[in-house]
Amino acid sequence: MTPVLELQDVSKNFTLHLRDQAEIGVVRDVSFKVDAGECVVLGGPSGIGKSSILKMTTGNYHASGGRILVRDGDVEVDVTQASPREILSLRARVIGYVSQFLRVIPRVSTLDVVAEAARGENGGEEQAREKAREMLSLLRLPEKLWNLPPATFSGGEQQRVNIARGLAASRSLLLLDEPTASLDALNRQTVVELIEQKKREGVAILGIFHDEDVRDAVASRVIDVSRFAPQPGASQKELTHA
Repeated sequence: MTPVLELQDVSKNFTLHLRDQAEIGVVRDVSFKVDAGECVVLGGPSGIGKSSILKMTTGNYHASGGRILVRDGDVEVDVTQASPREILSLRARVIGYVSQFLRVIPRVSTLDVVAEAARGENGGEEQAREKAREMLSLLRLPEKLWNLPPATFSGGEQQRVNIARGLAASRSLLLLDEPTASLDALNRQTVVELIEQKKREGVAILGIFHDEDVRDAVASRVIDVSRFAPQPGASQKELTHA
């Protein structure tokens, strides 16, 4: 069976333009697959490159080498070679993403933010709004807040909107970057249950979870990103100190 996501020898370097174009390696030779119905968790210490892997998968970061293959129906799209239009299409139809921070258009209501994600290609307006109401209720966001823009909310409330938006969408690949970091225990458990439901529906999930209880509850397997750390001086310019 073709995996939903496959990374083949992916690397990422950052160029330091204020340091004579010196390059610093983030990850090197990243290779793994994510199949439908499993949750693969990226493990390892902070700063090791976990979020960079997610951002390369969405096309927010350009990979320095390798291939990132995302299954789109009967074809595989290499994100590292895809045009901006192709990447936007993948985000709209195939890839769902819950980041650590909520970014939305100002003054748009919370209900509209989530309903827009739930609408999909063929969904009707009322079905999308009903799905949005369901997700916001499950995540215990008070109904009195639904018609307000989420920019006015607390950090924890904004993250619940972020999760509702990401999980309301029907996507075959879901990327999660510390989705429970700002949540209380009750809402963390709800997110665990929602992730388990997505797995049962056949969604492939790649995530980062610093909360060990959440990680242990949802992970099909854990990949230690430390093993993809570049060796000093390997295929990169030496970073000299002033």
